[in-house]
Amino acid sequence: MAENTEATAPHFGVVTVVGVGLLGGSLGLALKQRNLATRIRGVGRNVSTLETAQRLGAIDDIFTDLCEAAQGADLIVLCTPVVAVNDKLDELRGCVGPNAVVTDVASTKAEICRHAEDTWPHPLRFIGSHPMAGSEKFGPEHATPALYEGSVTLVARCPETDPGALDTVRALWYAVGSRVVDMDPQIHDALLARTSHIPHIVAACIAELAANAGDVKDVVGNGFRDVTRIAAGRPELWRDICLTNRDAILEGLLRLGERLDEVRRMIANNATHELEEFFKTGEESRREALGEK
Repeated sequence: MAENTEATAPHFGVVTVVGVGLLGGSLGLALKQRNLATRIRGVGRNVSTLETAQRLGAIDDIFTDLCEAAQGADLIVLCTPVVAVNDKLDELRGCVGPNAVVTDVASTKAEICRHAEDTWPHPLRFIGSHPMAGSEKFGPEHATPALYEGSVTLVARCPETDPGALDTVRALWYAVGSRVVDMDPQIHDALLARTSHIPHIVAACIAELAANAGDVKDVVGNGFRDVTRIAAGRPELWRDICLTNRDAILEGLLRLGERLDEVRRMIANNATHELEEFFKTGEESRREALGEK
């Protein structure tokens, strides 16, 4: 894993954004606000969504045909659901220019990068990205040019990657305010399973556990709100993440289940010292994960 925080502000020429929801719309707004593109093309199936993005200033031109929108584009960013990325890559393969750079924003990387390595010419001018920015809200109406400021973007580094394309993608995320970390796609998925995907599953379980207890609205505190906030995310998005990072999530859930069994045993046995050590370890582990002293 390598990190680079050097800031650059290049110009990307014609940029095609495929999917103009929260992430795609925010990217368009950020590029326009910083004068980083000559023209921004928006691609999607829903014309009304594209019109909303255009009205809000996130894109300049509307396209419903991906190949048409890719013609002459210097940079193409796939902001579609994760399960659609491979299909979009297959569709793009025969219609992008030889110098175009393609990236994505999907939350899982190994399956997508493996597909690109197997099907695209080498050296790869597709570079997988995962900007860790967003919210439970979606749609271009919630887009903001500041979405990526202060965030971390994980960029997949593969042996067959074109160095120039990698530099372009890293420069893109630097330019919109993100800190970039290069990461192997397999490591990405293993780590994100434990820091993002499983926490979302747990949040959904806790929300369901409380709701099944009856009317709890009068006893819900900030702790419940903090822990379950992410359970408000789009169900289809998290379904797809689980299915495209299956092995890493299953392994992490197995370890989590084992730890919960241990905690249940501590409580059943009135293991005072073990319980205190458990919560102490949790406190210390959180500080370590966040890089806090």
